[in-house]
Amino acid sequence: MGEKELDSSVNEYEEEYKSSNYIKQLQWDMAIGLQEVDNLKPSKYLEKLLEENVEGNLTIKEVEKELKEYYIEKEKNEINHNELECDFVSARIVELSNEDKFELSVDYLKYVHKFLFQDVYEFAGEFRKIDFSKHEKILNNDSVAYGDCNTLIESLEYDISLEKEKNYKEMSIVEVINNIAKFSSNIWQVHPFREGNTRTTALFIEKYLISLGYNVDTNLFKYKSVYFRNALVRSNYFNNYLNIKEDSSYLVKFYENLLLGKNNNLHSKDLIIEELFDKKN
Repeated sequence: MGEKELDSSVNEYEEEYKSSNYIKQLQWDMAIGLQEVDNLKPSKYLEKLLEENVEGNLTIKEVEKELKEYYIEKEKNEINHNELECDFVSARIVELSNEDKFELSVDYLKYVHKFLFQDVYEFAGEFRKIDFSKHEKILNNDSVAYGDCNTLIESLEYDISLEKEKNYKEMSIVEVINNIAKFSSNIWQVHPFREGNTRTTALFIEKYLISLGYNVDTNLFKYKSVYFRNALVRSNYFNNYLNIKEDSSYLVKFYENLLLGKNNNLHSKDLIIEELFDKKN
C-alpha cells in the first residue's frame, strides 16, 4: 500500500471514529436533557460511564451492568433515587435510540415506556388505573384535563388509526409539522402512564419521525425539553370561564426547530397564561 493510500485509509478511520463518537454524544445529550422535564440530574458515576461509552471503551449494555452493580453496592439510605432514575432511564434512552425497529401502535408505545422505566418503576409499561391532575407552573398550578383512565386504550387507538391514514410524502413540510404537533399533543394528553409520559412521548415521536425518513435535531432536547413539555401543556389547556383556548403554536415552533433547523426563540416564560395569574392574585 502506498503512502497516499495509507493516509487516506487512516483519515477515513478517524472520520468514522469521530462520527461515531459524535452520534453517541448526541444520544447522551438528548437522554440526559429529557430528564430535565422532571428536574432529574445524573450521578457523577454515570457521567464517567457515558464518557467511556462515547470513547468506545464500554458498550451501552456494559454501562447498564456497571450502573446496576453501583446501586446494588450502595446502602438503601445512601441512594439518591432521583439520580438513580436519571441514570437508568438515560441509559435506556440511548439503548433504544440504537434500535432500528418502530411500530405505529399502542403496543409499541407501551413497549417504549416499559423499556425506559424497567429499572425504576414496577408499573413500567402498564397503563394507569386512576385519574389524576398535575399542577403546572405556567398555569398557576391549574392542570390540563387528562384522558379518562377507563378509555385510555380506545383514545390512543383512535389517534393512531387517524395517523395511519396520513400520507406525509404528499404533504408540505408545514403540513407535516402541524400534523406531528397535533398527533404528539393528542398522545400526550391521554397521559396513559402514571409517570414518564413526556419522556415516552418524546422517544415515540422521535422514532416515528426517523421511520418516516426525517432528520431530527435531537440536540434540541438537551436544552429545550422543559419547553417541549410546557408546549404540550399549552396545546392541551383550555379554560372556558376565562375564554382560554388550546394553543399549539408553541409546539409548532419546537417542531420547526427540530425538523427544519429554524431558530425560533423557545422560552417557557412565553407560555405563561397571564389571565390565570390575574384571576388568583
